[in-house]
Amino acid sequence: MSARPQAVLFDRDGTLVVDVPYNGDPAAVAPMPAAAAALDRVRAAGVPVGVVSNQSGVARGLLDPAQVIAVNARVEELLGPFAVWQWCPHGDGDGCPRRKPAPGMVLDAAAALGVAPGEVAVIGDIAADVGAADAAGARAVLVPTAATRGEEVEDARARGRLADDLLGAVTLLGFA
Repeated sequence: MSARPQAVLFDRDGTLVVDVPYNGDPAAVAPMPAAAAALDRVRAAGVPVGVVSNQSGVARGLLDPAQVIAVNARVEELLGPFAVWQWCPHGDGDGCPRRKPAPGMVLDAAAALGVAPGEVAVIGDIAADVGAADAAGARAVLVPTAATRGEEVEDARARGRLADDLLGAVTLLGFA
C-alpha cells in the first residue's frame, strides 16, 4: 500500500465491536479482539480515528436515534475518543447518499477532519464498507467475520486489502 493515511475510519458493528443486530443497549457492547490495541496504534501516530456506521434499525423502527447515540457513547467509553462519528439511519431502499456503500459518510468524515478523501482509509467487515471507501476515493481494508461473504474475502485478497484482524489491518496501512 501507499503512504500511511491521514485518517482512519472504522465500521462499528462487526469491526470495532461485536455485531449485536440492531443493538440499542449500551450494556451489550463488547469490543472486538484487538480493537483497543489497533486504535491505540493509530492514535499513537497522531492520526485521527473515526466511525462510519449504517444504522438501518432506525428506519426499520427497531431503534431510535437516542439508542444509537447511547451505544456510540458506550463504544467511545470502552475504546477511547473518536475524532468523528458518522452514522446513517436509513434503510437499503431509501436512496440515501450517506448509506454505505454510498460514499457520503466517508466524504463527510473526511471533510470534518480536514483531510482529502484519498488520504483516508476505511476498515470494515463487509463489502458495503469497502464499497463506500472505493466510491469516496479512499483506501479500504477488509477484516472478515462470519458475516463476510466468500467472494468479498477473495476480492479483498486479490486487491491486497485483506487482514485477519484489526491489528493486521492497521499494520497493512503502515501503523506498525
